[in-house]
Amino acid sequence: MNGFGPGRWKWVALILALGFLGIQFIRPALPNKPVTAELQVPPDVKQILKTSCYNCHSNETRLSWFDKPAPAYWIVSNHVKEGRKHLNFSEIGSLPLAQQQGVLFESISQIELGAMPLPAYERLHPESEITPQQLTVLKNYLNSAVSNRVVTAEEIGSADAEYEKWVHSPSLAKEVSPAPNGIGFLPDYKNWRAISSTERDDNHTMRVILGNDIAVNAIAHNQINPWPDGTAFAKVAWLQQLDGTGAIRTGAFFQVEFMMRDNKKYADTLGWGFARWRGADLKPYGKDATFTGECVGCHIALSKTDYVFTAPIGGQQ
Repeated sequence: MNGFGPGRWKWVALILALGFLGIQFIRPALPNKPVTAELQVPPDVKQILKTSCYNCHSNETRLSWFDKPAPAYWIVSNHVKEGRKHLNFSEIGSLPLAQQQGVLFESISQIELGAMPLPAYERLHPESEITPQQLTVLKNYLNSAVSNRVVTAEEIGSADAEYEKWVHSPSLAKEVSPAPNGIGFLPDYKNWRAISSTERDDNHTMRVILGNDIAVNAIAHNQINPWPDGTAFAKVAWLQQLDGTGAIRTGAFFQVEFMMRDNKKYADTLGWGFARWRGADLKPYGKDATFTGECVGCHIALSKTDYVFTAPIGGQQ
C-alpha cells in the first residue's frame, strides 16, 4: 500500500513550517500616518467610532495578535487600505461640515443595512459590533448637528418662486454640462412619474423619486428585482424649510441625481449609471469619473434589492 511513512510526514511538516515562517517576511507596509484632521464629535460618539470603526477607517489602526501573522495579515491590511480609501476618520475633519455630516449619514446607513462592520471581520472582532443603543447615539448626534431654524416669509417666497421655475421651465440652466463620467443631463425627467419619496436627516433635504416609462411599467408588472435595462430614476432634492406652524416646505433646490440601468454599459458600477447635478445652476458633481466610487460604495450593500435604496410605492422587492 502506497503512502507516507512517519519519516516523510516529518519532512512535509518541516516544509510547511518553513513555508509558514518564510511568508512572514512578505508584509505589505501598513503605516499609521499622522492624524491630520480628525472628526470632531462628542466623547460618546467618538468612543463608538474608535471601538467599532477606527481599526479599518483611520490612521490609528491596531491589529489584534491573530491579525499579524501572514496570511491573515495580507487580508486585514488589504481591508484597512480599502477602508481608509473610502472613509478615513483621521482626515475627514478637513472636509466642509456638510460633507462630513453626509459621510457620517452614509456610514450609519451602511451599519443599518448590516454591511458594516464587514460580517467576516465582526465574527473575528466582536468588539466592532455596533448595538442598537449605540446606533441610536450616532443618529441622535447627526440629527442634533443640523439647524432647525424657522425661515422668514421672504425666504419662503424665494423658495416658492424657485420651485415654480423648476416646475415650468425646461431646465434650470441653459446649457448643462455632462457628468464627469460622460452621462448627459436628462431635462425631460420632470415629466416622469413620481414613484416614491424619502428624506435625509443629515442635511434636512426632502426628495422625490421619479421614474421613466420603463421603470413605471416594471413596477406595474412587479418586475423590479432585477430592474430591466433602460430603467431610469431621477431623485430630486430640495432643502427643507420650517415655516413656524409645524409644516415642512420645499426650500432651495439642492440637486438632482440619476440612476440608469444598463448591465453591459455600466458593468463596472453594479450595472447602473450614476450622475448628479448640484444647485440651481446644475453643476456636475465630482472632479472626475471616479466619483462613481462613492455611489457604488453606498449601493453595493443592496444586492438583494438590485442596488436600489427606496422601494417604489406599490412595488414589492
